[in-house]
Amino acid sequence: MASTTTKLNVTSRAAEGSRAARRLRRRGRVPGIVYGGGSEPIGFEVDARELRLALAGSGAVLDLSVDGEKATPVVLKDSQRDPVRGHTTHVDLLRVRLDEKIHAVVPLELAGTDETPGVKQGGVLEQITREIEVEALPTAIPESIVHEVGEMEIGDTIMLDAVRAPEGVALLGELEETVLATLSPPKLQQEVEEEIEAETELVGEEAAEEAAEGGEAAEASSGEE
Repeated sequence: MASTTTKLNVTSRAAEGSRAARRLRRRGRVPGIVYGGGSEPIGFEVDARELRLALAGSGAVLDLSVDGEKATPVVLKDSQRDPVRGHTTHVDLLRVRLDEKIHAVVPLELAGTDETPGVKQGGVLEQITREIEVEALPTAIPESIVHEVGEMEIGDTIMLDAVRAPEGVALLGELEETVLATLSPPKLQQEVEEEIEAETELVGEEAAEEAAEGGEAAEASSGEE
């Protein structure tokens, strides 16, 4: 959990369009905006390296100072990344109060996947849900939530309500209806089962067609009589 905050100094900037934003990025700067908290939104720019270090070290909360003014606690609300290079191209920051709970999205990680009986038997464990929304004080928001998969067998499914949140953190959403992970049979076995199922359906359809044809023939014979 985030128990401390990291200072981030940024410079205000006016909205000047995508061309100006591209020029900023070429100079190693990242454009962004901070809003919320009953104050007007402020556009800013920040050194890409400083932003990366601040986000990596702060957990959830940043102390944001715009143009050297008094710092305000903020959290990362959204970020955009370059699809090829992966670096951050824009950030949205939200002003918060440290004594008021907020909603945030945190990564959900699985632990012990290689030790489950089903995986040892060749099963395929697939994580369906990788992020979850939580409610907590800004300083209590975890960097991630880890769930031990335990003794999963082939064919088992874990729902999101099996996850236990850290103290002071509430999980949000339809927990009983959201699939966290599944453990499927080995691929070859699954393909064989699917082929058998398909053949069974085909045989059933052929039998139904033959029965229908037989019925039609019997009706025709009866009409001739």
